[in-house]
Amino acid sequence: MTLKEIARHAGVSPATVSLVLRSSPLVAKTTQVRVQLAMDELGYVYHRAAANLRAGSTETIGLLVSEITNPFYAELTAGIDAALDRAGWVAFLANAGESPARQDRFIERMREQRVDGLLLCPAEGTLPDAIQRLRQVGLPCVQMLRHVDGGMRDYVSPDYQLGMTLAVDHLVGLGHRRIEYVGGGRRTSAAQERAAGYREALARHGLPIGPVVDCLPTREAGAHAVAMLLRGIPSDPTAVLCYNDICAFGVMLGLTDKGIAPGRDCAVVGFDDVVESAYCRPALTTLAARPREIGEAAATLLLHRIKAPEARAERIILPPRLIVRDSCGAHDRQ
Repeated sequence: MTLKEIARHAGVSPATVSLVLRSSPLVAKTTQVRVQLAMDELGYVYHRAAANLRAGSTETIGLLVSEITNPFYAELTAGIDAALDRAGWVAFLANAGESPARQDRFIERMREQRVDGLLLCPAEGTLPDAIQRLRQVGLPCVQMLRHVDGGMRDYVSPDYQLGMTLAVDHLVGLGHRRIEYVGGGRRTSAAQERAAGYREALARHGLPIGPVVDCLPTREAGAHAVAMLLRGIPSDPTAVLCYNDICAFGVMLGLTDKGIAPGRDCAVVGFDDVVESAYCRPALTTLAARPREIGEAAATLLLHRIKAPEARAERIILPPRLIVRDSCGAHDRQ
């Protein structure tokens, strides 16, 4: 199928068809519609690869996440998609599954597809060399949620330390003095920053730190962690601060199985504010980490970096917001 055939069918010139294919504003709407109808009737499919070679850009980016089963990443992806769609770009999505080797393979496949840039939530164990290699091959990259090079490159994330500080301050304000921490089993910058915020906030209040149950931040691990929480050393906790909402859901299930009512007998606080947190029972007190906004900010920053590769690196850190619901017992104390 050639432009001449489409032009003849639509009753326009080949140059006009070319302008329509490039979404040029120089063509009247009625003419655009006529050309599009002709393409549909003839079964024409735009040869995107050839156009990309001519333009030197694919208007696509690679999106690599580490835990696609976590609903937080669905919200993050929705924000990325919204920002890219406004610019007329699209993303290729892949899940590294916390495997640096798998992550490297996906990056190579994305490079083969000539993506113009990469949004990366680094898998646990990713080395700084991986980011340096992207710079060496000239592929713009924005890290999200985690960083592996001290955050010296383009980076977008919630303020994890502030979030944990807000949570501890809230629990202390409710009268809690034995606040344990569950999760943080990942060896990532996000886990380190959360733990630092927890420890520093307790130290500021003059309270003992921990014990800390260092498990994976999953529903199953949170439920199993309850047995380690209830050891009576030196006494059982009155509040549990969790790495994320998914872990908190597990902790609440574990407490319930032990006959301990979350929100009444023991306060539970999560982190992320995924949709389920408002609809579980008791509704979960948590830190809203604003994943859609993070996604939009990261995609916007990457588009800027693609256009201005030599511009100064940017760090965008969004403050979380404490969402008080029933699981911390605050409403019962009012």
